[in-house]
Amino acid sequence: MTGPKLNEMSFVAGERSGTKATARYVRSSASKARAVLDLIRGLDVRSADEVLQFTDRHIARDVRKVLASAVANAVNNDDQDADELFVIACFADEGPTLRRFRPRARGRATRINKRSCHITVIVARMSDERLAIIQARQERAGGSTGRGRPQSSAASRRARVERSRRKAAEEAGDATASEIDEATAEAADDQGVVDATAEYAADAEEAAEDAAAEADVTDADVAEDDTETDAAVEGSASDEDTTDQTTDATAGAEGSAIDEAQSDEENQRADEEDTK
Repeated sequence: MTGPKLNEMSFVAGERSGTKATARYVRSSASKARAVLDLIRGLDVRSADEVLQFTDRHIARDVRKVLASAVANAVNNDDQDADELFVIACFADEGPTLRRFRPRARGRATRINKRSCHITVIVARMSDERLAIIQARQERAGGSTGRGRPQSSAASRRARVERSRRKAAEEAGDATASEIDEATAEAADDQGVVDATAEYAADAEEAAEDAAAEADVTDADVAEDDTETDAAVEGSASDEDTTDQTTDATAGAEGSAIDEAQSDEENQRADEEDTK
């Protein structure tokens, strides 16, 4: 009885695991093909094709052709989407070996084994979880095809933070939302208090500036009053000096007139006495 084909990832007898393609009688040893097949096992078909394209081995070209054939079979025969496929299994079996001989010294001959292999690649549809991961990776890389301009590290970090916050908000539920609203309201109240304090400080600064301006004006007025007072005092002093000088002049004039009158009287008396 034929058992399950474990190399095709089929664990139940008669179960079909995916869509396969086989290249038979490939002129290469199975060991060389297995070294390349180990590189693409489990990868999605796009990544596997890129790996085979840049693998520096001759057998990689044949393996890439087999992979393209398997994807074409899945799309055309099983109505699968090429972007949803991955390499579920791949292996290389030994094929017939061509024996050739090479002449050696002293009439001898050495056998040369020209080996061949059968390469098989099986593709299947990925799970929904893995598809979501790959699609998210392609979107971060810049589009559904993954060929757009990649995002910067800062943009990628912002996107991760946004997804984490959204997930945390969904898990927390309405309770967390209400707590967030309360915290927002408290922050708004605190902001209002800060604004009132700032307004009070601004009013105090304006009042201080007004008081300083008034003090400057008062000082200027006092200085002007002092200047006027000094000028008035100097003026009164000069007036007093002028009055004193006038009084002295008048008194001198009056004294001289009296002296002349007295001298005239004395002269008249002397003349009268002489006459007698």
